[in-house]
Amino acid sequence: MSYYALVGDIGGTNARFALVEKGSVELSHIEVLSCNDFANFDQAVTYYYQKIGVSALDKACISFACPIGTDIKMTNNHWAFNVQVMKELLALSHFVLLNDFTAMAYGMLFIEDDEKVLLQAGTDDHANTPRLVLGPGTGLGVSCLVPQQRQTLQETSWQAVATEGGHLSFAPVNELQVQVLTILQQQYQRVSIERILSGDGIVALYGAICEIKGSANNFDSAAEITAAAIAGDDDMAILAMETFCQVLGAVTGDLVLAQGARGGVYLCGGIPPRIKALIKQSGFCSAMSDKGRFKQYLQQVPVWLCDAKYPGLIGSAAALKIQG
Repeated sequence: MSYYALVGDIGGTNARFALVEKGSVELSHIEVLSCNDFANFDQAVTYYYQKIGVSALDKACISFACPIGTDIKMTNNHWAFNVQVMKELLALSHFVLLNDFTAMAYGMLFIEDDEKVLLQAGTDDHANTPRLVLGPGTGLGVSCLVPQQRQTLQETSWQAVATEGGHLSFAPVNELQVQVLTILQQQYQRVSIERILSGDGIVALYGAICEIKGSANNFDSAAEITAAAIAGDDDMAILAMETFCQVLGAVTGDLVLAQGARGGVYLCGGIPPRIKALIKQSGFCSAMSDKGRFKQYLQQVPVWLCDAKYPGLIGSAAALKIQG
């Protein structure tokens, strides 16, 4: 079979690759590689080609978890390169680069209904207004989908907008969160929302809460903390994950207001699918709408949790499809 392009979704921890045919978002030869296993992007691509046994392709659309420019420097791993040099090194005639959450946003237009979990029904009164896309994983990604009305076709298309909203400042909303902020300021000086809403953030949040409550710190990884919270085995883990969900809800509400994203919210990233039960039973939705006079405004916004396996890869494929 003749494949059209290489697509990729490069995060802080994993590099996901697949092949697609022209005009399709169907993924073939999906592989997930650890970024730490490779010195740079080109080595991972070369290894991928060798592993699946195909010749190098001349077209690629790749999303990266960092700002996109003439030079790429990953925010949460060691990869860095000049785009033109990399294009020549990989013999690419067509090299499209996207922010990872720009790709994630495009992917939301193509995931199936059974790959979404409804967290808040909201209304469909504002379906053709912006939609917020955000998600915690190794970092916190934030994007949005903005409707573009096509006058000739009388239909709506969507433009994904890249942002670095994950690096906004954390704003505590209760006494416990104020105490968490005080502790994290000693470690980081400035505390962005990514310092809490990420894998490392879960560890930092749990550690801070243990310190505040004078409790033993029993875990040193996000996986252990979330597992203990899901199992109900550790009170501090339960409190940490409830706080995580509340902060995520509050941040979501703030970003909906900032973007005018009344069309809906897609909650993505590596963490939400792993803690679906915790989010559903937490104060996420109430924290999202706890904005005083804008409570009803936010209660009317639909919220879905993305449970697709490779939404970033689908989004990279979708960007090629949308661009024709």
